[in-house]
Amino acid sequence: MLLFAVMLAIGAGNTALQSIMPAIGRSLHIRDNIIALAFSVSAAIWVIAAPYWARRSDRTGRRSMVLMGIAGFSISTLLAGIVLTAGTKGILTPVATIFAFIGARVIYGVFGAAAPPAAQAILAGQTTRAQRTKALTMLASAFGLGTILGPALASYFVLPGVGLAGPAYFFAAGGIIVWIAAWRWLSQDVPGSAAHGAVSSYPSIGGEPTGANVTAAMSDDTINGNPEMRMAWLDARVWPWLLVGLIAGHAQAMTGQAMAFLAIDRLHLDTATILSQQTIGLVLTTGAGAALLVQWGLIPQLNLSPKTMVIVGLVVAAAGMVATSMAHSLFGLAMAFGLASAGFGFTRPGFTAGSSLAVGPELQGVVAGRVTSINGASFVLGPSIGVGLYEVWPPLPYIVASVVCGILALYALWRLRASDLAESASPA
Repeated sequence: MLLFAVMLAIGAGNTALQSIMPAIGRSLHIRDNIIALAFSVSAAIWVIAAPYWARRSDRTGRRSMVLMGIAGFSISTLLAGIVLTAGTKGILTPVATIFAFIGARVIYGVFGAAAPPAAQAILAGQTTRAQRTKALTMLASAFGLGTILGPALASYFVLPGVGLAGPAYFFAAGGIIVWIAAWRWLSQDVPGSAAHGAVSSYPSIGGEPTGANVTAAMSDDTINGNPEMRMAWLDARVWPWLLVGLIAGHAQAMTGQAMAFLAIDRLHLDTATILSQQTIGLVLTTGAGAALLVQWGLIPQLNLSPKTMVIVGLVVAAAGMVATSMAHSLFGLAMAFGLASAGFGFTRPGFTAGSSLAVGPELQGVVAGRVTSINGASFVLGPSIGVGLYEVWPPLPYIVASVVCGILALYALWRLRASDLAESASPA
């Protein structure tokens, strides 16, 4: 429960900030693409820092890494709240506010990435092999739950005196409480134990989890750096799946980051009111909920092949993005964005499972690491590209993404072959 709370806090707090920053940026007259850049910076640093912390936790102990990760998150979020309050009160200029906010986000990117692999390693070390997959999957689901709770709760903490910065204080306080609980009750582990954790992708709006990091955490030989477990990035068995995941991930990141701006403009929201944040939160929560409903509810029941999941997901996502580009009501935006997110909810597990099944058991950890890297990389440039296109013309990121997904569906139909599947591999 402690480790689940750590992952939930880090994931929910980040998506909560992503949901409030468009309105704050508009109120401070900061360009939309600068707001997107602030999160792109922290995502890039997360991608670089996460593997380092995963390796370091094996040498120095996992408990200290968990405490450092949640402390980094809490300090970063608290500083963000202080900076945003100062900016909205006129104490800081808009330029100083955004630079200081980016500085706070750097702390999150550097230190927040330390907690997930360490939490995985602690849990893996305290479970049997038979229990481990279920336990690690539950832990990974905390990030997915965070993508729903972050935007949903943010609107309830737009408070008098601090305004839209209120959610930052709330999630920082939650992080501090979790840190105290972990410091008090999380048991010390022994450095160098056989259990290992794997890096997790940057928690972001639209970044619902896959089973890739769970598979990587279960593949001890790969994480130990066995040279026989290496594989070329352009390996013909896996590269088409990874290419689909990379392009679809960018399409999802582009449209997800621009969604709050679209809601503000299409619904003519007053960014100074609580109603505006409630509206944005409703749209983003609908999207996150639709994606997780597909992953947790529909996929286990439908028993689709990875190729079918990818193609169906891309077609559904393309349709949802076309509908989003045309929607002008709250119901229309929420339903259209939910449809697009449901499509990506099929696509991400589809390319993850397809990559896994394309190779044998000995390469599962390698492939899972590649999938996690692809998922993380999508949220480095994707948000800035999407918001940049939005500034040219609001429907543009959704039209571009729908065209890209349509072309990608044809590519998947032609290039992804069921004959590539290896029966001995485990589905991710």
